[in-house]
Amino acid sequence: MTQLADSSRTLTTGAAAPAFLSEPVRLALRSEEDLLSVRHAVRTATLKVAFGIVDQTRVVTAASELARNAYIHGGGGTLLIEYPHQDGREGLRLTISDDGPGIANLEEALNDGFTTGGGLGHGLGGARRLMDDFEIHSTVGGGTTVTVTRGART
Repeated sequence: MTQLADSSRTLTTGAAAPAFLSEPVRLALRSEEDLLSVRHAVRTATLKVAFGIVDQTRVVTAASELARNAYIHGGGGTLLIEYPHQDGREGLRLTISDDGPGIANLEEALNDGFTTGGGLGHGLGGARRLMDDFEIHSTVGGGTTVTVTRGART
């Protein structure tokens, strides 16, 4: 983890950012209905890049967890779906952003069982395990952005 400023932290795991081939899709996360729209849009995106059922499930599950966090803890936000292409492989990159209170302790928030609500506490850590690349940037009082990427498996 790298400290960027007193109240801003970033954690990155995985490979460098790849180039993008297709136009990105942006969705609002403002209501329960938007959470359902996110699941459908991400499922459609996994089909577009020809993911198998296991990768489809991984990506949709991670997207659902992260979108729900942005909606519940961040007061809403946005999801950006992008289609990276690297080394002959297509993939999906999801960026979920909110302008909520931020996360004071990223390391603690990524631990299984940590929750500030009534959930099981598997959201951030679970999303990190489901995806190939995971990056989170959070500023206390300034919101959180999580970017996750999954490459195609042949």
